[in-house]
This record gives sequence, structure tokens and C-alpha cells, in this order.
Amino acid sequence: MAQRSAGRMRMIGLIGGMSWEASAEYYRLANELVRDRLGGFHSARCLLYSLDFAEIERLQQQASWDEAATALADAAGSLERAGAELLVLCTNTMHKVADAVERATPLPLLHIADATAAAVGRGGVDRVGLLGTRFTMEQAFLRERLEQAGLEVLLPDAADRELVHRVIYDELVVGTIREASRQRYREVIARLVDRGAQGVILGCTEIELLIGEHDVPVPVFPTTRLHIQAAVDAALT
Repeated sequence: MAQRSAGRMRMIGLIGGMSWEASAEYYRLANELVRDRLGGFHSARCLLYSLDFAEIERLQQQASWDEAATALADAAGSLERAGAELLVLCTNTMHKVADAVERATPLPLLHIADATAAAVGRGGVDRVGLLGTRFTMEQAFLRERLEQAGLEVLLPDAADRELVHRVIYDELVVGTIREASRQRYREVIARLVDRGAQGVILGCTEIELLIGEHDVPVPVFPTTRLHIQAAVDAALT
């Protein structure tokens, strides 16, 4: 492919490590997208601040969200001082503290729900199933932002929510991919479709390691890919 000028590509600041498997996907996708758009030897200008997920997971389980917010806000400040020009929080669940991250720095934070809602709208879908961690499915921080964008959000029932959450924390965040879990997720999704879901949001960055569009009979909206696509768009604009 012929190389074309990138102009000045803005530096993307990635707040990651939650988990590192998902952050690796963000990094890979960012570089692939820049290469595909600009050609030649182009790659993404980015900085990664990777937190220790064991510490963040402990704060999640203790509902110590203020302490978690401080950790992520400190990461945002570090990225700003290092030269980042826009921020991406490489996790759905920790968007619960996105407001604190935004207050910590004047840099724009690209919200994962906004990128996802825009893609769902472009897909002509207005009723979606949402898969994610228990925090993402049962708390309001992501669902309400999607609803404010005009979407109707369907959640799995309690037993299915527990299954989805358990697979994320027991398997996906430690890099374990099991065919039996993939099949269980397909069954959860089928029940959402039976209830009227016209599409499914993969609302946890690790779920994309397990489920793809070939697993689902309706359109799939993978938040990791959509989020980093929006970041690359912003960096190249």
C-alpha cells in the first residue's frame, strides 16, 4: 500500500491493565487501524499506563470506588505529563469513575459508551442486549449513558448475569478461553434475542476474546474495537 502523510497524529493516552489481555487488544487494534488508514510503516502514537489489576479488582470487590477513582485519575495525570493529548480508559467497568478521570486533567476522555452508542445508531438498531461484568450490567453508569443516546437496553436475567460475570473474572482476565464458556455465552445471547434484542453489546473488553460476530445471530457491537476506532479517528483528525 502506498504511504500517505499522516499530518500530525495526536498522542493517545491509554489507561490500561484492567486486564492486560484487554489492553493488549487496544494496543494491537490501534496500530492495525493506523496502518490500514495511512499505509506504509505508520503505527499509532500512544502511551500506555498499565495498572496492577489485582489492586483494582480488590477495590471493585470492596466497593472502594473513590480509591479506585484516585488511582485512575493519577494515571491520567501521569499520561498528560508524559505528552498524551487524548485519553482512553481501556475498560468498561472502570468507566464507573470516568467523571473523576475527566476532572483530573483537561485532556478529552473518549467515553466507551458514546463510541458504542454511535455505532449502534449507525447500525439501525435501537434495542440491544448488554453483556459485561456484574458491575456494568447491574449498575447505571454505562446503561444509563446508552439509554440517554436513545437505546433500549436489555439485561440477562440474574442467573445469566452471574454466569457472564464469573467467566470474565475466573477465565478471560487470566487468558483462559474455554469452548464450553463460549457455548454458554451463545445461550445467554440467544435468550436476549428471544426477548427482542436486535443487537448485542459486548460490554466488557475481555468478552471479545471469547465471542465474535459469527457466534451471534444479530449484529454485534464490540466495545473495545469501537472505542479504539473512535480514538484513532480523533488522533488523526
